[in-house]
Amino acid sequence: MFKKISLAAAAVVLSASTSFAATEISWWHAMGGENGKKLEELAKKFNDSQTEYHVTPVFKGTYPETLTAAIAAFRAGQQPAIVQVFEVGTGTMMAAKGAVYPVYKLMKDEGEAWDPSKFLAPVVGYYSDPEGNILSMPFNSSTPILYYNKDVFKKAGLDPEVAPKTWAELATMGKKIVDSGAAKCGFTMSYGATWVGLENYSAIQNLPYGTKQNGFGGMDAEFTFNGPNQVKFWDNLKKWQDEGVYKYGGPSAGADAAPMFYSQQCAVYMNSSASRSGVINNAKDFKVGFAPMPYDDTVTQDPKNSIIGGATLWVLNGQKDKAVYKGVAKFFTYLSTPEVQADWHQFTGYLPITNATYELGQSQGYYAKNPGSDIAIKQIMRGTPTENSKGVRFGNLTQIRDVLDQQLEAVLTGKKTGQQALDDGAKQGNAMLREFEAANSN
Repeated sequence: MFKKISLAAAAVVLSASTSFAATEISWWHAMGGENGKKLEELAKKFNDSQTEYHVTPVFKGTYPETLTAAIAAFRAGQQPAIVQVFEVGTGTMMAAKGAVYPVYKLMKDEGEAWDPSKFLAPVVGYYSDPEGNILSMPFNSSTPILYYNKDVFKKAGLDPEVAPKTWAELATMGKKIVDSGAAKCGFTMSYGATWVGLENYSAIQNLPYGTKQNGFGGMDAEFTFNGPNQVKFWDNLKKWQDEGVYKYGGPSAGADAAPMFYSQQCAVYMNSSASRSGVINNAKDFKVGFAPMPYDDTVTQDPKNSIIGGATLWVLNGQKDKAVYKGVAKFFTYLSTPEVQADWHQFTGYLPITNATYELGQSQGYYAKNPGSDIAIKQIMRGTPTENSKGVRFGNLTQIRDVLDQQLEAVLTGKKTGQQALDDGAKQGNAMLREFEAANSN
């Protein structure tokens, strides 16, 4: 009896010591709601797939809050191994000398297979240095698309299978919808002054947002988003608002935009492709259509690719246990497998980050069974990216977006014209760029 008890106790001790031996990997992220639950599921499946490493996801709030927390933690020597940073934080992370362990170097150092050509070109291009080295792990990349209420279109006498292709068509359809009483407003959008309503507008029309290849060419760039076509677009937003065609969705992420679409107050909603799951889950009382972002046919007949949003995973230097980095590299290899990526992409609406993931979805019949689910992919892969359509990369961009939110609100309230607002936004933005340049030039 004594031997049996001792053996059992030994087994318990051995089991406990084995579980404690797993190397802990902290992952700070900004995913809430259903996508946050899915993220935690990904980490759990990785943990269950092996016994050497344990990834612990920690929700740190919004994207700006997560970035701020990570910077503060690094300065205090308490940084996580991995932090999820949104695309507008890329300039800040690149300038954080000594803080970042570039993913291309991590994978090489740890002997993990890493082939940049397997990833979607617009995604890796945004997160690469001038030499083409990928600095962070592509994870949840998105691009804005157009969602519309097919039932409202039908009530207004519009073909529910035909979405507006241009901004002019959207304005005409929106007016018909409002005049018919089918809905109170034609369209709304999140990030109306920034990512959706200015950055992507500029990219799709092949208009410069700033000098130095939209900031990719150096920190001494200046904003040029106050050109005549962007000014006309903002003046049109004011005009469409006054006609009841457009309703402002609020600053930045636009907390009011989605509810206005879900409640059928607005017939069209523009936001991230990653909003797809939320739209489907909330639009229980009507049929949803999906379409590319409209283009301005007074500017171009050849719309370019839209630009990415979302975030990547950055690895931070300074981990005391070097085994952590081996585990991070293994985790990144796991995350980039077609099966894992397909599950994430198909659940959330984020882009498939690799060509193999997209091909897997095609072979599974996912896109055929889910009309509109490949719109974001086709839109962002449309044509060859130009210096104006590959994205925007500037320091202090989070704060500059706040400035632009305020400027658009000034236009919509009649306090400024589009020209005045964008001129002021460029002036304030350029001052912030010079502050960032001065702080990171040494």
